[in-house]
Amino acid sequence: MNRETYRALDRADPLAPVMPINAARAASQLTMTGHREKLGLVLRACEIRALVELVKFQQAKLDNALIVGLDCLGTYGLTDWQAASNKQMVLDQLLAGAVTGELEPYDGMQFRTACQMCEQPLPTGDHLALTLGLVGIEAGQLFLRARPDLAEALDLEAGNAPAGRQTAVEGLITARTQARDAAFAGFRERVNSMDGLLQEFSTCIRCHNCMINCPICYCRECIFRTPTFEHESQLLYQWAERKGTVRMLPDTLLFHLTRLNHMVTSCVGCGLCTDACPVDIPVGTVFRAVGERPH
Repeated sequence: MNRETYRALDRADPLAPVMPINAARAASQLTMTGHREKLGLVLRACEIRALVELVKFQQAKLDNALIVGLDCLGTYGLTDWQAASNKQMVLDQLLAGAVTGELEPYDGMQFRTACQMCEQPLPTGDHLALTLGLVGIEAGQLFLRARPDLAEALDLEAGNAPAGRQTAVEGLITARTQARDAAFAGFRERVNSMDGLLQEFSTCIRCHNCMINCPICYCRECIFRTPTFEHESQLLYQWAERKGTVRMLPDTLLFHLTRLNHMVTSCVGCGLCTDACPVDIPVGTVFRAVGERPH
């Protein structure tokens, strides 16, 4: 490695509670068309789920890739994190709360909405090479799980999870599940008809930010980026004459319904669509509530 690489590694902070993008998008770009280099991916649980979906859709490959998963303690919005005057203190508070699983946001900050209701914060799956446990672990320590071949190569001895880990994990998941159920109930109360759904998306400005930032909305050619939805002016007048009115901008509801139809069963709950919306439509909550599997 050259000197600049070492400098970049020294600046890296995989535990920083912020997620500018879902890193599965970057993994797709780095692996989809093949590569000779060994690639290490340090990912949160929702990023791993997104990567798995992309592999299913042949938009990413795991050849020559080593996945390191970490317990996700929650993330803050990018601008909130950048504005934090003492980032180390913010992280230290999170790590302290992780010991019992009782995670509280730093004073004056809020966890991203998706994180508040993420009931799958721990990385899982046979594709993981290493997992770094943080929940139920004393600050300054790690609970490391390694694939057998890596454990042997690293000369790691088998052990047991710390005594308090299971209780801390269960408490964290219970709290987040309750927050999820409350968010879903609020959505269903607001949206119980087509009119309610139209109202939910009534402020959409058709910027497509939600689509662009979704890690699994991968189509290279999207119908919403073609002339199909750049209607001739006269057509809008014809619709208005036939229906009495026409919404401007048109097709906003069709856009969201089409994305729901295509992506809802693959939604990983990272919530970056909500973060990217300039008019604060809870897109991620809508997708998760619609795609919720019956228990």
